[in-house]
Amino acid sequence: MPAPDTLYAQFTAKISAALTALEKEGHLPPGTPHANVSVEPPRDPSHGDLATNAAMVLAKPAKTNPRALAELIVGKLADDPLITSTEIAGPGFINLRLARQVWLGELEAIAARGTDYGRSTMGHGRSVNVEYVSANPTGPMHMGHCRGAVVGDALASLLEFGGHEVTREYYVNDAGAQVQTLARSAHLRYREALGEDIGEIPEGFYPGPYLIPVGKALAEEFGDTYQGAPESEWLDLFRTRAVAAMMEMIRGDLALLGIRHDVFASEAELQAAGKPEEAEKWLRQHDLVYDGELEKPKGKTPEDWEAVELPLFRSTRFGDDQDRPIKKSDGSWTYFGADLAYHMQKAESSDELIDIWGADHAGTVKRIKAAVEALSEGKGEPVPFDVKLVQMVQLLRGGEPVKMSKRSGNFITIADMVEEVGKDVVRFTMLTRKPEAQMDFDFAKVVEASKDNPVFYVQYAHARIHSTLRKAKAEEGVEPSGDNLGLLGEDEIALIREAAQFPRMVESAAQAREPHRIAFYLYDLAGAFHAYWNAGNDDPQKRIIVAQNAELTAARLFLSCQIGQVLRNGLSVLGVEAVEEL
Repeated sequence: MPAPDTLYAQFTAKISAALTALEKEGHLPPGTPHANVSVEPPRDPSHGDLATNAAMVLAKPAKTNPRALAELIVGKLADDPLITSTEIAGPGFINLRLARQVWLGELEAIAARGTDYGRSTMGHGRSVNVEYVSANPTGPMHMGHCRGAVVGDALASLLEFGGHEVTREYYVNDAGAQVQTLARSAHLRYREALGEDIGEIPEGFYPGPYLIPVGKALAEEFGDTYQGAPESEWLDLFRTRAVAAMMEMIRGDLALLGIRHDVFASEAELQAAGKPEEAEKWLRQHDLVYDGELEKPKGKTPEDWEAVELPLFRSTRFGDDQDRPIKKSDGSWTYFGADLAYHMQKAESSDELIDIWGADHAGTVKRIKAAVEALSEGKGEPVPFDVKLVQMVQLLRGGEPVKMSKRSGNFITIADMVEEVGKDVVRFTMLTRKPEAQMDFDFAKVVEASKDNPVFYVQYAHARIHSTLRKAKAEEGVEPSGDNLGLLGEDEIALIREAAQFPRMVESAAQAREPHRIAFYLYDLAGAFHAYWNAGNDDPQKRIIVAQNAELTAARLFLSCQIGQVLRNGLSVLGVEAVEEL
């Protein structure tokens, strides 16, 4: 439902009341549902302020044609003083033009609701688990993780603002070969800290200098106890210590972006608790796992290939192209098998699951969706599960590719980026394109002071508002006031119309699970404000601060304040600070 006390809530209620009245008169069947009735701006602004599809979607149950039903609905709205005109368009859409006081009332609503303007109850408190980042704990966060981290975090905030209960989760892949390699790499740095010349880091190990302090900490804790000890004595211990150190580093890197997680779920703990076995048992009981042989590889068969019987998940039953093994031939769990159990665990405590993955994982979407659908059937109905794929970001500097990092030696870290351009620039920029679209991040362009830089353009609008407020108080002694809003003209009403879109934009973005829509909207709102401000350059009477007219100035300052409030609310959803000066 629309955010309470906002324009769209008011007129949705008016349309609903008109439909209820028609039910009482027998024009509609009793109890006709209104769920598919929408109230939104028409595609062409020249057609009016609002449009409703009520006659289109309810004509069939009314057993009449849409235009005839539209005539009846328009008749119920004819005496409303807030509607200045109605028009039936095309096959039965109803366009409405609203009185000035509607828009002025919305301006007051923004002021009254403040930081809650745009907040919605549409989520009805449904619990949503959003898993994002989930990078292997083998080193610092780098640019390969950044975009998904920002998209996931902004989506979590958007869903909260839309009325959902959100759990932000990070899945720690601390079981398997990569963390064993991490432990061996940490052992090398441990020996180095003890004074041993370890030479070149062997191929396949993690060479980054970020493991040097880990080695020193291990040396301080254990001395030379494990320097010459067999691997079996220290591997698990060093794995645990190294993973803990890497997760501390990762949390710090994410904090630089303003990102926090509520839950860090451990793959190792999941396996130790027997969750994959539980999942396999349940799936076998429901004929979703069977013992069978994998299909031969497509194309030329490798010489060493041989048929092996493995436990296979019936993912073809759910649209996958082949059944998938949940265990390897040595009895260990496949990544899919462990991931399957992990999602089963999440589905037990959430109404909906959302994963943010890199686009390189596109091939596994079908099978994991199939698994979640199967495993969540025990709740009575499948738990909705969505996977958002995020494309990689190409780093540029003045149009030239950037490859090296001062911290890692072979990649750009998140810390590098934030240090150079700032958290807000990184976050907002990552949301200026759809996540499934390719993106270039040019260090030179993202700090440009130009309209072509969305981060600057939106921030500048907010800073310009505060600069105008300071100037009005210092030079004219005038502060914002809503006492004479009737003095505002059509240019101001047009700006209010743009600001009034925010509540419905929050809802549509939350429903689509697309936080970038908020960034797009903020750019448009900033553009509308800049155009309004710039009009005063050619006509002094269109300036926000009008000499010798304190009442009009106060009203325009009040309007500017509310535009600033909407900008702040939208930026807050994206995790970006609204600066007051640039």
